[in-house]
Amino acid sequence: MSVNRCVCFISRLQRHFNSRTPRITTSSCHASSGSSLLQGQHRPGTVVWSRDVSSNSSSPKPPDTSLFVPVSLKADASADGGVGIELTQPLDKNELLKVLNRFYKRKEMQKLAADSGLDARLFHQAFISFRKYILEMTSLPADLHIILNDICCGAGHIDDIYPYFMRHAKHIFPMLDCMDDLRKISDLRVPANWYPEARAIQRKVIFHAGPTNSGKTYHAIQRYLAAKSGVYCGPLKLLAHEIFEKSNDAGVPCDLVTGEERTFVDPEGRAAGHVACTIEMCSVTTPYEVAVIDEIQMIRDPSRGWAWTRALLGLCAEEIHVCGEPAAIDFIKELMFTTGEEVEVHNYQRLTPFSILDHAVESLDNLRPGDCIVCFSKNDIYSISRQIEARGQECAVIYGSLPPGTKLSQAKKFNDPDDPCKILVATDAIGMGLNLSIKRIIFNSLVKPNVNEKGEKQMETISTSQALQIAGRAGRFSSKFKEGEVTTMHRDDLPVLKEILSHSVDPIEIVNALVLSPPSQDIFVSLSQVDGLYFVCNIDDFKFLADMIQHIPLNLRSRYVFCTAPINKKQPFVCTSFLKFARQFSRDEPLTFDWVCRHISWPLAPPKNIKDLVHLEAVHDVLDLYLWLSYRFMDMFPDTASIREIQRELDDIIQQGVRNITRLIRASDTTVTDLLQAQSNRHGQTGRGTGSTHFLTGSRGQRGQRASGQMMDSSLASRLVRDGLLTPDLLQQLQREWSKDQKQDNSTHARGRKQKEPEGFLKWGFTAT
Repeated sequence: MSVNRCVCFISRLQRHFNSRTPRITTSSCHASSGSSLLQGQHRPGTVVWSRDVSSNSSSPKPPDTSLFVPVSLKADASADGGVGIELTQPLDKNELLKVLNRFYKRKEMQKLAADSGLDARLFHQAFISFRKYILEMTSLPADLHIILNDICCGAGHIDDIYPYFMRHAKHIFPMLDCMDDLRKISDLRVPANWYPEARAIQRKVIFHAGPTNSGKTYHAIQRYLAAKSGVYCGPLKLLAHEIFEKSNDAGVPCDLVTGEERTFVDPEGRAAGHVACTIEMCSVTTPYEVAVIDEIQMIRDPSRGWAWTRALLGLCAEEIHVCGEPAAIDFIKELMFTTGEEVEVHNYQRLTPFSILDHAVESLDNLRPGDCIVCFSKNDIYSISRQIEARGQECAVIYGSLPPGTKLSQAKKFNDPDDPCKILVATDAIGMGLNLSIKRIIFNSLVKPNVNEKGEKQMETISTSQALQIAGRAGRFSSKFKEGEVTTMHRDDLPVLKEILSHSVDPIEIVNALVLSPPSQDIFVSLSQVDGLYFVCNIDDFKFLADMIQHIPLNLRSRYVFCTAPINKKQPFVCTSFLKFARQFSRDEPLTFDWVCRHISWPLAPPKNIKDLVHLEAVHDVLDLYLWLSYRFMDMFPDTASIREIQRELDDIIQQGVRNITRLIRASDTTVTDLLQAQSNRHGQTGRGTGSTHFLTGSRGQRGQRASGQMMDSSLASRLVRDGLLTPDLLQQLQREWSKDQKQDNSTHARGRKQKEPEGFLKWGFTAT
């Protein structure tokens, strides 16, 4: 070994031994932490309000260490080479293992580690990794090798291992060195201070409170149009587009800004004084004279409420006009008290009355022009719309996943007095954003799927707020019906509806504030502190996308943007497309028009059945995703105009499909009917006796009818397909299994082993036990 290397390492060891004490503390060793990286990862975004949270004086809560994932380390050879061995001697692995196990069992070491952020779980994980590192490395760093040799020889104390153990622990858990920084940026207790521009001015807040169809938004919009500059913030693209058109029709130049669209009225692209936008897209740095925040009660929404919180606290406007339910008044007053701003309340009454009928509809034969049947699932919409048209009546169909253009087209068809379509079948998507001429609202069900605070999906009876929002669509002031009616389809639901509507809307007590920070958002949420009025919002969708693209190499900013993309995670094709977009982006290859057309198989044919229609809706969502990303990465998504053009064409194709929706349902059922009929005929040719020649067997021992096209509406298979519990593909698989079982039965019969079949079961290839 060269003299220079000896001098170098002896000087390092000398400095080390001079600083050693019999019990070395954590300050003796410093390892790189990567704190700057984590600091860049955690950016506060939004907060929500909750009265039962810790106060400002509360001590910082410990992190949830189950969220800490150790970083894998490469077992590279030490840069010191074999200096440690040359200065001392090779280490005995067996003796070394005993030393390490003694170190692990020392309570003093565990306590010291806990003081440095290593609880029992992390201490165990770090020790396992440290022991593996010591035993498997061919050459250790010289200073660690010498310390271990001294301990094995009885010349050192076992506690001397501690600083090296902590150095290793901080390498595999780099977040340990920046927990204080994480706690600082996770302190969400005063979200009003996130918006210094808004706090620098004295804003006037006017709350327009009233039920649906009370004119509250109308009065706010009149002030918006009269102002020199203004911003309208709505929950839906449809609402933003409506205000955009109203403003320009009134001679007030107005731009449109949504996640997927930017429309400037000025030919040269200069910004107008007024802008209509979806609430997530509003600017909190641009000064306005008037701002309108619509549907303020959505501030409590677990997923989107953060956008209302951000707009209310952050908009730089002289006047903030808030529109919503009276149940939000006290909460908004209390929230504005934290900013030192007073709230002026304007109360409005409903312009036209609506009444709850004393009888249910009970049958589709009792429908009248102007009726709207409200369902909470697309399967119910398909079923009811087909039954209506089977009675010789036309109906319009509106549900949430339809493109905005298709919704407007169906609404126009229903509202047109010269159109034969007089009945509407819709989900609660009609609750806002569409002007509809409805005489009577009919609830087909009072139960709908909801997502709770934990992000779990559950079936719940609709709330008073939801029921009033939907019922309020009957008898609108601008429609030909000056009085509305509300009832249910089923008799048993009517007293439940009356009970729901008899209650007052629960006052809002919490608001949503979001915090997003890939990839350690769970750690951020576990450390976050909120006070008094706020809670951290649900970020399950964000985490879903983060997990999906975790393996794709993206820089931090790009990964963050992709994770905030608004996609429907229930659509497999949309999720697949999102993944392909991220992969193409990571390769630094632009997503061109031709690439997208190949991916979606453009041009697309009109739908032949419901499955085709659902796929076209998913393709429309994919094009929306492209447009959304194109405004964040313009160079990588360059063909916005071409994509928007084919999206308009796709919208027309979907509109055509929805107009023929009952024909598509019949086509879907025909596929199933043909399979059932073919199977029934085949079964009848090879069956054994009367019982086996019939597809269905009565539950009380009666012989069922053959499955035919005429009997499909009442058959179990038809109901399963209609409810989405059975697909034609699954039916074919069951058919093959059934055929296989039939062959086995025939073979058994040929050998004289006759078995009596139990009555009362659907002979579907299953064995009754």
